[in-house]
Amino acid sequence: MLTRDSAQLDKYFHSSDNHVTNGALLGVGIVNCNIKNDCDPALALLGDYVDREDASTRIGAIIGLGLAYAGSQNEQIRSKLSPILNDAKASLDVIAFTAVSLGLIYVGSCNEEVAQSIIYILMDREESELGEPLVRLLPLALGLLYLGKQENVEVTAEVAKTFNEKIRKHCEMTLLSCAYAGTGNVLKIQNLLGHCAQHLEKGETHQGPAVLGIALVAMAEELGLDMAIRSLEHLLQYGEQNIRRAVPLALGLLCISNPKVNVMDTLSRLSHDADSEVAMAAVISLGLIGAGTNNARIAGMLRNLSSYYYKDASLLFCVRIAQGLVHLGKGLLTLNPYHSERFLLSPTALAGLITTLHACLDMKAIILGKYHYVLYFLVLAMQPRMLMTVDENLKPLSVPVRVGQAVDVVGQAGRPKTITGFQTHSTPVLLAAGDRAELATEKYIPLSPMLEGFVILKENPDYRED
Repeated sequence: MLTRDSAQLDKYFHSSDNHVTNGALLGVGIVNCNIKNDCDPALALLGDYVDREDASTRIGAIIGLGLAYAGSQNEQIRSKLSPILNDAKASLDVIAFTAVSLGLIYVGSCNEEVAQSIIYILMDREESELGEPLVRLLPLALGLLYLGKQENVEVTAEVAKTFNEKIRKHCEMTLLSCAYAGTGNVLKIQNLLGHCAQHLEKGETHQGPAVLGIALVAMAEELGLDMAIRSLEHLLQYGEQNIRRAVPLALGLLCISNPKVNVMDTLSRLSHDADSEVAMAAVISLGLIGAGTNNARIAGMLRNLSSYYYKDASLLFCVRIAQGLVHLGKGLLTLNPYHSERFLLSPTALAGLITTLHACLDMKAIILGKYHYVLYFLVLAMQPRMLMTVDENLKPLSVPVRVGQAVDVVGQAGRPKTITGFQTHSTPVLLAAGDRAELATEKYIPLSPMLEGFVILKENPDYRED
């Protein structure tokens, strides 16, 4: 399938239009995303384009490599991309996306060489450049290297305190939120809330990453998640304007592909906000919380918004993106950084979500500017919603399963219940957020856990039909 998709893209490499070629480069990265291949087809196809003169072509190849090799810690890619960070002739956007791609490839690895390269860039940049929106992707790339590594970030955080004051606090907040992502650390959430309580006068930008950080740290378990939603409601009421612009994005991250009614109502209200950036963030977040669910209520809201904003091209663009997300893969895909019933966190999936949300902090300059393709980082978090059962030879097997809301084990002694309000379906079957499936027949024994994706079954030798 991978070879066929790459062949489909091949014809676009010979186009005379640069934008078409750049799209093909990005497409190769998307097709190879989350796929391991000893032949390294992505490197073979994209490697030659990394050193081209045209900046947009280089960016297409660099992001393609970042998507294809996210989490792989591939030394070949590092040796290909690292020289760009030290290239004095390279434009700021090329350097920023190179740093992000290296951050994705070495996500959660604490790689010192990549970290030092990014730190040198942040130290060497002119003060006038540090106010550019794309420069904020450099602290994000640094944060991705320490994703979920907690105390390991302390040395780099101390170095960040020596940066220019225009970027210092932004870098500190980004590093802190990435390092403690998914840990549920209450003290770090309190620290981030403290930064959000300040009233700024210098036009600093660090409160946006702090708001996203609250969602990142608290997303690990249900109770912390609900508390974070309540805290974000208070920030909406009392926070500065730059905080209000980040709150919808934080809500989108907390309820990714899980359209909770209270969050949906909040985002619906904010999508009509007087501040266009708050409205745009709310619209994108409506797409995120409904991603792949085909949720009828969100789809109706977005149809109404497309009529309401038909004269505003920027907001209409955001509505169309959100509509695409709600019907992601025609309802067969989901955006989910967790797997195995929220037991394991995927660093690459979370990194893709964080990168997109940080880009959305400055909608007008990045998403609505030249860099709308940053939205494609979401592909790192895409995975199938369905549960498929296969036999020992990996051939599809249709069996009855009960699908219901997951609960902690309850019921009579010796007869535990793990789901409630179930319905019986035949596999393959779609699982929504919070759903769990269990076999409705004793004819088969599962050889792998009944979780998302594939489940391997074998026939039960003791089974007899009555």
